[in-house]
Amino acid sequence: MIDLYSRKVISWSLSNRMTKQLVTRSLIDAIKTRKPEAGLIFHSDQGVQYASNEFRNILASINAKPSMSRRGNCWDNAVAESFFKTIKTELIKWENFQTRKEADMKIFSYIEIFYNRQRIHSTIGYVSPVEFEEQNHA
Repeated sequence: MIDLYSRKVISWSLSNRMTKQLVTRSLIDAIKTRKPEAGLIFHSDQGVQYASNEFRNILASINAKPSMSRRGNCWDNAVAESFFKTIKTELIKWENFQTRKEADMKIFSYIEIFYNRQRIHSTIGYVSPVEFEEQNHA
């Protein structure tokens, strides 16, 4: 899950399958980390896991508004799609993971150490997401 304001990956989970439990766990982690105010807009694609009652109930519990892209409209989800392209291009394409644990560790390192703390983003003034948040007290 990415904060559109700072481009920071605020929560993520890995699994062999895209399930409602996977995205629900990530949403709960994001809520604990960010403690969002009422009125948050949570944007996703039309995956069934995001439309599940469990996921929607968690959004409702924090007074968040769900938002989904129209079918075939990638622009609404462009920031997330850009992140996935970036991690595939900068990390996954160059790796030959021997184990699931190795993949988990390298993806963790990429997101938490490099992407959030070192990789600069043009949309936020050529600083990292963490630096942007520190500068803007997000």
